[in-house]
Amino acid sequence: MTELTTDQALQKGVEAHKAGQVEEADRFYTAILNAQPKHPDANHNMGVLAVGVGNVEEALPFFKTALEANSASAQFWLSYIDALIKLDKFADAIAVLDQAKSKGAKGDSFNKLEQRLNEAKVRRPNILYSLKLNQAVKLANAKVKEGSLEEARNIYQDILTKFPKNRRASDGLKALAGGSAGKIPKVQDPPQDQLQSLIDLYGQGQLQQALNQAEVLVQQFPLSLVLYNIKGALLQGLGQFDSSIEAYNKALDIEPNYADAYYNMGMALQKQGKLEEAIEAYNKALAIRPDYVDAYNNIGVVLQDQGRREEAIEAYTRALSINPEYTEAYNNMGNSLKGIVFQKTNPDLQKIISLLLDQRTRVRPNDIASAAISLLRLEPNLQKHLQTDTIHKTRQALQQTILDLSELPLLLKLMSICPLADLGLEDLLKEVRAGILSALPSLEGTSDILAFQSALALQCFTNEYIYDQSKDEEKAIEALEVSIETSFSKGEKPSPQVILCLASYKALHEYNWCDLLSDSSDIHQVFTRQVSEPRQEIQLKSNIPMLEKITDDVSVKVQAQYEDNPYPRWVNLGLPLNPEPISKVVAQAKIKLFDNEICEVSTPDILIAGCGTGQHSIDTAAEFKNSKVLAIDLSMSSLAYAKRKTEELGVTNIEYMQADILKLAKLDRQFDIIESAGVLHHMDNPMAGWKVLVDCLRYGGLMKIGLYSELARQKHAAIRAEIYKSNLKHTEKEMKSFRKDVISSDRKHHMEIKLRQDFYSLSNFRDLLFHVQEHKFTIRQLKQCLEELGLKFCGFENDLIIQKFRVSNTGSNDVYDLDKWQSYEDANPQTFESMYQFWCQKVG
Repeated sequence: MTELTTDQALQKGVEAHKAGQVEEADRFYTAILNAQPKHPDANHNMGVLAVGVGNVEEALPFFKTALEANSASAQFWLSYIDALIKLDKFADAIAVLDQAKSKGAKGDSFNKLEQRLNEAKVRRPNILYSLKLNQAVKLANAKVKEGSLEEARNIYQDILTKFPKNRRASDGLKALAGGSAGKIPKVQDPPQDQLQSLIDLYGQGQLQQALNQAEVLVQQFPLSLVLYNIKGALLQGLGQFDSSIEAYNKALDIEPNYADAYYNMGMALQKQGKLEEAIEAYNKALAIRPDYVDAYNNIGVVLQDQGRREEAIEAYTRALSINPEYTEAYNNMGNSLKGIVFQKTNPDLQKIISLLLDQRTRVRPNDIASAAISLLRLEPNLQKHLQTDTIHKTRQALQQTILDLSELPLLLKLMSICPLADLGLEDLLKEVRAGILSALPSLEGTSDILAFQSALALQCFTNEYIYDQSKDEEKAIEALEVSIETSFSKGEKPSPQVILCLASYKALHEYNWCDLLSDSSDIHQVFTRQVSEPRQEIQLKSNIPMLEKITDDVSVKVQAQYEDNPYPRWVNLGLPLNPEPISKVVAQAKIKLFDNEICEVSTPDILIAGCGTGQHSIDTAAEFKNSKVLAIDLSMSSLAYAKRKTEELGVTNIEYMQADILKLAKLDRQFDIIESAGVLHHMDNPMAGWKVLVDCLRYGGLMKIGLYSELARQKHAAIRAEIYKSNLKHTEKEMKSFRKDVISSDRKHHMEIKLRQDFYSLSNFRDLLFHVQEHKFTIRQLKQCLEELGLKFCGFENDLIIQKFRVSNTGSNDVYDLDKWQSYEDANPQTFESMYQFWCQKVG
């Protein structure tokens, strides 16, 4: 084959492959890979060969290499995702499908794969390990029978490497060592094709049919531990948990060191609410298989359900240390980290959080930033600089500060993707920024310093340059702007260090010379966020339809606010692992229905009334299976931001439109679900807007509403009164000046407002305290509004609030009683500090 070119060898391999000549095809593909290890087609075809002969796990690295070499091939994505599904790696398959869609993958084949994933449960009993283990033991026994004792010994040893306590492999080795090959324990299982038939039916959801077959086989093979494990999984899927546990125990009677049976038993116990027993079963599985990542993940879920979040985080950390690509554990970790504060250092957890933040759709960075900052604040390299005021007294001190901070990769990552809600860090970064500006001519341009400057510029851009500046800084920035403009006029290129310094004070796209700026590795992230993406948003605006011109006086003012400050500016967000039908969303959110027909809607039409910059619309589009979403907003700038992020994430079921809620009747359209959070209370007459939304909702439809609480926003009201009394304008300069005064104040309501994340970026700060229009409600008023509109209260949204409420309100229907909620809020006025977020149904 040496005389063949690569293309000829590939053609020969494909022809042999199609003819079913597997060994011949393998020979050609292997020859290509020996010469070109990353050849995309040869890698892909080797993966297809491996899948064809049942070695699906071995196919994954081939598919992965093929995609790394050519991510534009739809077939490469399809083959990789299909292999992951075959291995029951549903969470990984979903993540890869999301990645494929983000790179433009689409079409019927991808839709069918997505449908398969939507129908699959991410967490199911494990049966594939059992089957593979069984096949290995059978193979070793066959080698003994044919006299190939050394090969048999190697297989038994390989089994014990992966499953150290497997009795059958251990007994097999003992028999060989004692010269008793005739005493090798037999594997008393049905033929492989019959077991595979059960597994196929299980995967297709035909559980009862599979169980009927399993019952027949159990009579023929009463000592088949694999068969009992599969039977237990089928019973578990049918909700017969006691019977499934009985089946797992029978498997354990045959093989006491059977990790999958303990793991599956843990899942059944977990479903029954027997959480301590479930943890015990998972730990038994881990004692047999210390690398059982699913067991660590499920232990984390149980501990999280019990409120033992730090222990849950430890369990997820163990899982992710074993498998850094375990999508579900990242998702669960993100939920556990919300609102937690750490008291001791944990470098391993910092690495895990950093990896979690790399998962673009697993968590909203703002949700876990406080947890991450609490870890970082325990680091000596940060502590010493938070406690000193001599950071930029000398160039050497400044450089050392930057180098110390650069050794905290989690800090740089957070700086790059979300506002840091910490005044100590804000003071530190402001001082370092000023130091870089003053020392710019003599500051070394090392890779570490440039990386820090990039993170700082991204932080300032994301918080919309909310940091105040001294007079000296303002003069230095003016001089720097002139210097850069002069350089461009002479055909010279400013250094990356100069560009990054300016970008930490003002967005690059605001300068006329930004078109002359070239992207480079040193400024790539900043160039993307501050130049490329704003350009893209300008282009997208021309393609977003307008229902009709905004004319209402208050709507015009609100529109102007969000054109100036699109709200909020964000980079990543957390999405559901896979979309669910309405019935499952209702069950998970514990929404009380007064008409169940909504659960029969298979392709819901959803309206997001006031989508802002897209977090809400994208999250909802990803949550509801087969949904079609119309997202409207007053602000074209916000809509363009939302559309850019939607396209970036590969979400295809959202339509954006500029519209005022008051004019929605012109759509002449009704929806199954309408969501409007944080919007109605900014209208001139919230009830008028709410009535329009109700008119757009089908009978029996669901509505999620978010409104400000009068009790919870008392401190906000006090500060808004101060702003009004001082006649402060809603300009960037006056907002920053007022914020600076609040920072230096020790008045109680000022101290409390500084704890809010919204205090740490300009658009959020403006929305928090400087909004042009704001109404607030009590729960009594909500009850009255719902009655007037013909809506029934179906429950609040926030799980943590509901958990606290249930401590003193133990009746099964108490959570749906607004009178009890009013009493609870009266006693706990800060409960709904963010806002009331609740579901209601149109049945009146």
